Amino acid sequence: MPLAVIPWFELPHVNLGPLSIQSFGVLSALGILLAVVLAQRAARRQGLDPQPIVDSSVVAVVAGVLGGHLAHLAFYHPEELADPWSILRFWEGLSSMGGLLAGVLAAALWFRRRRLRLADYGDAYALGVAPGWGVARVGCFTVHDHPGVLTSFPLAVQFPDGPRHDLGLYEAIVLLAIGALLWTLFRRGALRGRLLPLLALLYGVARFLLDFLRARDLPYHDARHLGLTFAQYVAIGLVAYGIAGLARSRAGRFAAEAPR
Repeated sequence: MPLAVIPWFELPHVNLGPLSIQSFGVLSALGILLAVVLAQRAARRQGLDPQPIVDSSVVAVVAGVLGGHLAHLAFYHPEELADPWSILRFWEGLSSMGGLLAGVLAAALWFRRRRLRLADYGDAYALGVAPGWGVARVGCFTVHDHPGVLTSFPLAVQFPDGPRHDLGLYEAIVLLAIGALLWTLFRRGALRGRLLPLLALLYGVARFLLDFLRARDLPYHDARHLGLTFAQYVAIGLVAYGIAGLARSRAGRFAAEAPR
């Protein structure tokens, strides 16, 4: 098997007293910040008040971290529940899809309590989330916490036991590409009000397919449920939401344009 193009690397940690700062945490924080800034910018361009983006994002991030950790324990590594204290160590293991579900639910409840329409901010959220999540996935790539199967693919990373797919890298590429597409559509005035369903559809398909590349030959691999990962089931839901949202918006546009 030929050597991978990307050599194995490990970035150093920065220790500040009891705290250990890693590239994953730094890039995840930068990704969240980028998502909020870009979503605010998009909201302003649409003539919307950008403040709900900031306020709801705080709630969504907190809920996302907690929900992501619980999903990690329940659906990926339930064996860790043998230690009940693992539930409280929320920084040890996060499921991105579990965090997504919890974050979306928390944001939706926040908008409902404020009597605001979350749908009005759908495009803004899509324009922020895609590139922001992409940057956070670069953080995953820097710590190689999503190893794939052994491969000779040119973009493989030379893991200690051989070249493997690094799914953090692949997802970063996919999300940044989707983000670029969404911003191009937004600037052209295309698919207004439908960018969030489009993001859900594109990412859902990509994530469903990419998870088939996840390693199963390593000691600490993700659990499967009827042959699929938890993320793949969520991805199916994202695809369904995306198709329904795009179809609904298209039907509504045709109805509005129909002669009366």
